[in-house]
Formats: sequence, C-alpha cells, structure tokens
Amino acid sequence: MKLTRARVALLLLAMSSVFLPMQIPAEPQSGVEGVISVSPWHPGPVRIDEPTSKPLANATFVVQTKANAVASEFTTDGDGRFRVSLPPGHYRVSLKGKKTGVGKYGPFEVNVAADKMTSVQWQCDSGLR
Repeated sequence: MKLTRARVALLLLAMSSVFLPMQIPAEPQSGVEGVISVSPWHPGPVRIDEPTSKPLANATFVVQTKANAVASEFTTDGDGRFRVSLPPGHYRVSLKGKKTGVGKYGPFEVNVAADKMTSVQWQCDSGLR
C-alpha cells in the first residue's frame, strides 16, 4: 500500500490530536470551603508546648437555608478541611445529629456569593474544661 504525502500528513495530524489536552472551560463554582477546629480538645490545663485546638476530623455537618430546608451535607477530612458547592445565598451550618448537651458545634452563618468559594475558619467549643 502506497501512502501519499497527503495521507501521511492527515494520519500524523489525527494521531497528534489524541495526545493534545482538551481545553474544557472551568465552570464557575460557588460554595464554602475551609477548616473546622475544636477547642479545648482535652480536659484539664493546656501545656505550654501543645496547641489549644485541633482539627475536627471526620465530622458531618448539615447546611440549611433560611427556611430550615437542608441544602447539603459535608464531612470534614482528617485535617478538618471541607469543601461544599452551594448556590448563592445565606446558610446556617451545624453538626449533624447534635441535639442539646455539652459543646457548641455551630450554627455558623455564612453568605455565599455567585461564582465564588467563600473561605471560612470555624472554631467549635467541645465544652471540656
């Protein structure tokens, strides 16, 4: 089979397009991202050489609208970090399943703007003294 120059050029062009990265425009996202920590993280006095708080790892939080409708849920990672996509609006975030008792794990109020991830650092109170 004899290949002409045009066929070789077409074949090379087709093969090279497989290796080119696709340029997909990123869709704007809105929501909340950040870190949640808890303090004090153990009972008794805090030593000078230890931190006063630590990341709240693997905790599930509920995101509610002004009308108390559940908009979303998220779980923090091992470092207390999270990221949740939400449409623009005002939200209240609190620990899932937390009723009354010792400790305060929200609610945290947050406003989400269009096309922007809102960064937060929230501190929970374990109630330990």
